[in-house]
Amino acid sequence: MKKIIVLMIFVMMFIFTTSVFAGPTIDKIKKRGELIIGTSGDYPPFSVKDKNNELIGLDIDLGMLIAEAMEVKANIKQMPFTELLDALQSGKIDMVISAMTITPKRNTKVFFIGPYYISGQSVMTTKMTAMSIEKINDINKPDFTLAVPGGTTSEIIAKKSVPKAKILIVKDMNEAVKMLLEGKVKAVMSDTATCAFETIRYKEENIVSTPPMTFEPFGIAISENDPLFSNFLTNVLNDLRGSGDLEIITHKWFKDTSWIKGVPKK
Repeated sequence: MKKIIVLMIFVMMFIFTTSVFAGPTIDKIKKRGELIIGTSGDYPPFSVKDKNNELIGLDIDLGMLIAEAMEVKANIKQMPFTELLDALQSGKIDMVISAMTITPKRNTKVFFIGPYYISGQSVMTTKMTAMSIEKINDINKPDFTLAVPGGTTSEIIAKKSVPKAKILIVKDMNEAVKMLLEGKVKAVMSDTATCAFETIRYKEENIVSTPPMTFEPFGIAISENDPLFSNFLTNVLNDLRGSGDLEIITHKWFKDTSWIKGVPKK
């Protein structure tokens, strides 16, 4: 009987302590009145700045919907892609929504919710160069220059799949595209959706891209030490799928390309 009473007391104490301490992230966000989201702002159609210097894209809309579910404002902070996870781990931001591929290496440092979108890697180049490319091995040669945004899965995949090519690691996608347009590289490797966007924006320059060559699941990155917050976000994402809202915003940025006119060229 004593053992049962002791066990009951332990269970009650556990329930009390977890209810008090299980949700520090949500409590902090609620008290602050805003959800701080980190994004790179240079991976359209996920995040990019329009002519009014405002961040737009699928990732931005998703962040807004999550903030709405938490009944707080969304504070979108733009920063280099390579700094996002450090900012998350240091507590400068509450989450990362930035076309970030869920990888085992990243998953050892942060927790991922999702995926909310499945993408892949494509090679973007000129029509002239594309005529000589039938398979990935066709660019795996010393005289082929390839630009990839640093700190991304594009960099990892390029180094693994085309090690003989001259791979130039650049600051971001903007710089990579600029180098392609200026003829400083023969191609750019990046996410399929982003490459597709750039081919539409620069169709006058005869830029084309290949179909996806890899499997890239995009997730929302958060700190790993708050189970209540991760459970909350998982349920929010499920609700967005069930309600059709996730499909609506995805269609908005992938099917309707009219918004591209509002994005300045580099």
